[in-house]
Amino acid sequence: MIEEQVILVDENDNQIGLMPKMEAHEKAVLHRAFSVFIFNDKNQLMLQQRARHKYHSPGLWTNTCCSHQRDGETNLEAGKRRLQEEMGFVTDLKESTSFIYKAPFDNGLTEHEYDHIMIGYYNDVPNINEEEVADWKWMSLEDVKVDMALHPENYTAWFKIIFEKFYEFINVNNS
Repeated sequence: MIEEQVILVDENDNQIGLMPKMEAHEKAVLHRAFSVFIFNDKNQLMLQQRARHKYHSPGLWTNTCCSHQRDGETNLEAGKRRLQEEMGFVTDLKESTSFIYKAPFDNGLTEHEYDHIMIGYYNDVPNINEEEVADWKWMSLEDVKVDMALHPENYTAWFKIIFEKFYEFINVNNS
């Protein structure tokens, strides 16, 4: 199996090359990524718990899904593809904001990503891919904020960064 390639970008999100995903995380090279936030009609966020065998952040709670765009794929195409692969459904998405973050992990890898945040709506039960996702739940943003303050070790680094710095872009009550 060929290792997935990530899109290397500059600080303006211009593509400057491709690199195998693991190498990009070993070298902490800036690359394009996305984070999808799915809400229901009660304005609750669908969280996923990462599968326990993931090479970083296993078993941690995070936004609905996230991954890396493939070469030639738009942000929205990538978000819909990965939503289907991880959570077993597709819904319309809209781009909200983007930002650069860098988060080192205990295993020596580092996420250094130009992350595109996308938002969508869905009211049914997902059909999770257990290779990717251990569990899922709906939570209000206020409940997530409280739990994250009490138990930050239960959440992924990027989710905490998004929640802290970009709350207004994911809080659908304000849009």
